[in-house]
Order: sequence, then structure tokens, then C-alpha cells
Amino acid sequence: MNKSLFALSAALILPAAAATACGGSFQGFVSELRAEAVANGASATIADRFFASVQKDDAVLRADRSQGIFTRPFLDFSGRLISNNRLQNGQLNGRKWDAVFDRIEREYGVSRGVLLAFWAFETDFGAVQGDFNTVNALVTLAHDCRRPELFRPQVFAALELFERGDLDPARTTGAWAGEIGMVQMLPEDIIENGVDGDGDGQVTLKTSPADALLSGGKMLSSLGWRAGEPWLQEVTMPQNFDWSKTGLDRKRTAREWVQLGVAPRNGRLEAKNLPAAIILPQGHRGPAFMAYPNFDVFFEWNQSFVYVTTAAYFATRLEGGPPMNPGNPTPGLGRDGMKSLQQKLQSRGYDVGGIDGILGANTRAAVQAEQQRLGLPADAWPTQELLNAL
Repeated sequence: MNKSLFALSAALILPAAAATACGGSFQGFVSELRAEAVANGASATIADRFFASVQKDDAVLRADRSQGIFTRPFLDFSGRLISNNRLQNGQLNGRKWDAVFDRIEREYGVSRGVLLAFWAFETDFGAVQGDFNTVNALVTLAHDCRRPELFRPQVFAALELFERGDLDPARTTGAWAGEIGMVQMLPEDIIENGVDGDGDGQVTLKTSPADALLSGGKMLSSLGWRAGEPWLQEVTMPQNFDWSKTGLDRKRTAREWVQLGVAPRNGRLEAKNLPAAIILPQGHRGPAFMAYPNFDVFFEWNQSFVYVTTAAYFATRLEGGPPMNPGNPTPGLGRDGMKSLQQKLQSRGYDVGGIDGILGANTRAAVQAEQQRLGLPADAWPTQELLNAL
């Protein structure tokens, strides 16, 4: 499964020019990385061993460019990722590792359903961890000029793991974007948040569920997870609601939303006084959710709205929540239609984050603004009606 990146913080303070250098001869680039590592204090011998076998991996670049699954609408995307079998396996693993999840909840305040959801989606509970050479992947993406500032620090973090004896440049494998282990953590995140959960003296994220889950819990806590608070709750909306009030950047307290006619679909409101946003993954005729502050932390793990909403919803299901009401959404646009829409929005001065056919945050905001201008339901869901109107 394709993955986005965890939130990053530089392991080394690099000169601005070095932090953005990319492209050119690959072997020349590797030589520059080696020289930079030594200049920053790495042993020349260690650096030579670390970079000795590095090769450019074109399959990594193809994977980076082929993120078509994120163009699927929420109901389709979530239907593909959430199966009865995966739900049952999640509940079984929750019971099997009950003591570990109890410890995570006690020490980091992260609810077990959240980690079970990430464990399921990232590696199918450890079964599919990726077979890309990690160092090759990181160096390839650092050399590529699409996001070098994101990956270059990870190369040096991987070198630090090698110095510790926790990574083998020739043999360590993982996801195409350089993540390692059962919950897919990048080298910097392993250095900062790795936990020896099983007490064997090592942090082994590929083979130890205790290590992987506790490390993931610690990382979520460091990213701002708020203990004891909800993250997502399905709601029902009034028929004549002002849909321009919805969206992640339009927050009110849950109590204030209730005063506007929003109601929990099941049970009671989970947190009346917390700030919350109303999100409509497929517009006002589809499912509706109240997203609490912890929902924002999911974006530190993965930046795709459809992935985050699916993971957050699955986490509620893993903790016993009911299936959502899919509603009857207005058909959306295919990838070509989305690209056409993004081009039209961009020509009107909106920053849509690139013409990629993916309904990201910038495109949603532009869609909602144009819907409001045109007198359409301003629910941020792109339709053929909007495209025609533009």
C-alpha cells in the first residue's frame, strides 16, 4: 500500500544549500552525502561502509509517482481497506496484545483502536512490511528533486541507526518511502521514539509487536495526541444546513454544533466542550463526522485526507463502534475530471497544490469557495455540476 510520510524533524542542522541539493550524477550525489556525513562527525570508515552498496532504485520513483489509490472517494477507499476479515483480525490482535495496549494507554494515552488501525493499514498486522532496500529508497528520494528536503535528513538518521547496529544498509528492507517495521516508521522517528517494549535490549520494529506498537504510541504522543479524548464521531446533519460552515478549518465546540442542529448518529455526544469540525468526505449527501483535536494528529502520520478519515473511522470500529451510514452521495469526478477542475481553479488564482487529480486540502478549500460563490451547496465535494459551472 502506498504511504505518505510521518512528521519530520531534522536530525542534523545542515546548511541551507546542502538541505536542498538534489539531482545530477547519482554517484556524485552519494559522494557528497558521504562527505557531508564525515564533516558532521561520522567516522570515515563507517560512512564508507554505509554508502558502499547504495544504488538508485527506479522502482521507488515509480511508486512515488503512482499514488492513484488516493484519488478514490472515501466510501470506495474505506471499503477497500476495511474488510470483515481485517476487522476480526484487529479485534483478535487487540486481545492477543492486550497487556501491550494497556501499557500504551497508561504511558502515552493513545487508544488501542488507533494503533490497531495503523498496524492494519500499514502492514496488515506485520505480514506485509515491504521489500524495498531502505537505504537505497531514502537516497533515491533524497536525490530526486520532488521532495529532497524531506528525505535527506532521513539518510543521515539511517546512518546513525547503522552506527548503533540497528540497520544493515545491504539487508534492511521496508516500504518504498523508507519506513521500517510493523507500523512503518522512518529512521528519525525510530531514533526519537523507538521503545524496547519486550525488554530484550533492542528496538526491533520488524519482528516485535511490543516494540513496534509502543514506539508508535510514543510517536503519536510526541505529535500531540491528547489522552482520554475522542477523535471522530459520526453525526447526522440538518437538511437545510449552511454547508459552508463545514471543513477542518471551521471549528466550534461540539455543544455549539448541537445548537446548530448537528446530532450524534449513535449514543451521546462524546465531548461537548472540545473544539470540533464537521467533515463531509463525500459531500452533504454522504456520511458526516465530527472531528475532534486528536483527528488532526492523524495528519502527522499520513497527509492524505481520505486515508486519515478511513483510519480514524476504522479505529472507532475496532473499539466497537457501529458501521457508518454511507448516505447517497452525489457522484464525484474521476481523476481526469479532477485534473480539469484543478486546472480551472488554478486559472482562477487558487493554489490547489498541483494538478494531480487528488482531492487534497487545498483543492477542497478552493472547491468550497467556488461552490459558495456560485450558490451551490458549499460542501467541498467536487461534482460535474461544479465543473460545468466553471
